[in-house]
Amino acid sequence: MEQEIRVAVYGATGYTGIELIKILLRHPKVKIVALTSHSHAGKKIAEVFPFFEESLGNLVLTQDVEEEYDLAFLCLPHENSLELVPKLLNQGKKVIDLSGAYRVKRPEIYPEYYGFEHGYPDILKKAVYGLPEIYRKLIKDAQLIANPGCYPTSVLLALYPLLKEKIKVEKVVVTSLSGVSGAGRKPVQHFHFPEMFGDFFAYSLHKHRHVPEMEAVIQEIGGVSIFLRFSPVVVPVSRGMLSSISIFCEKVEPKELYTEVYKDEKFVKIVSEPPHIKYVLGTNLCLIHPIWDSRSNCLQVISVIDNLGKGASSQAVQNFNIMMGLEEDIALDSMPNFP
Repeated sequence: MEQEIRVAVYGATGYTGIELIKILLRHPKVKIVALTSHSHAGKKIAEVFPFFEESLGNLVLTQDVEEEYDLAFLCLPHENSLELVPKLLNQGKKVIDLSGAYRVKRPEIYPEYYGFEHGYPDILKKAVYGLPEIYRKLIKDAQLIANPGCYPTSVLLALYPLLKEKIKVEKVVVTSLSGVSGAGRKPVQHFHFPEMFGDFFAYSLHKHRHVPEMEAVIQEIGGVSIFLRFSPVVVPVSRGMLSSISIFCEKVEPKELYTEVYKDEKFVKIVSEPPHIKYVLGTNLCLIHPIWDSRSNCLQVISVIDNLGKGASSQAVQNFNIMMGLEEDIALDSMPNFP
């Protein structure tokens, strides 16, 4: 048997950390050697989550990692990843960062959208944006992967065929609906069950941190500067994401275009009816339904993903497989949690 790849998961008790561990436990080439947790350090992982009793045995959550390992998954707040990444790279580790600390190449964006100064512009330049369907060749040789945000994953995969084929786009309007898990595990009053149940609401309409991330990729791939009108909405479900993208552009034959661009992609599927989020929960799938509305001269694309899957942890494993020269779908060939 080939040698196992030793991995450490930083921030193992958050939603993305838990989802990531579940996937890695199915991976035949991976050995989880360390898990960190600020809030549960000193406890066995099975004391916090009993469903890990059989698989992870006596593995103890720690503040830091002392064991030797090959690659780190960072499921940490942005500021924590910002400072940890340079240390790990200096130690020769490969890193997949699920935070936003290294997604946008322009350091001046961070004070305005993230609330901190970015002191590592050289590392920022070297980070590879981990959207495999677009950046697969760069991911293969990367030392640091900036795993995309969930909203940008759903939106950029919907826009990519137009950008790739240089279709002239004038305006893009996006409304994205996300499950509450996208806000993380930390308790927040308006996500408290009595307030969230039976309610949904828009937020960060004037300035959302994922906007410069999306606009940067659009500029890089399409060679055009487009200001997105982005409206994120939280809905009272645990997980899942649906993005409705209205694209004012030159006329296209959407089914033909999208099917051709994604014909060789295992995890992006073009569907004939508007997809439900339940069709992707627990998977690495992105389902896309594009239609041309001749009345408004607008292309509308519906895109659904699991925000904890293709929007975070399973996409991180997809990137891991590419980095390590493995088959891209190892541990990711799962059916959705339906109904």
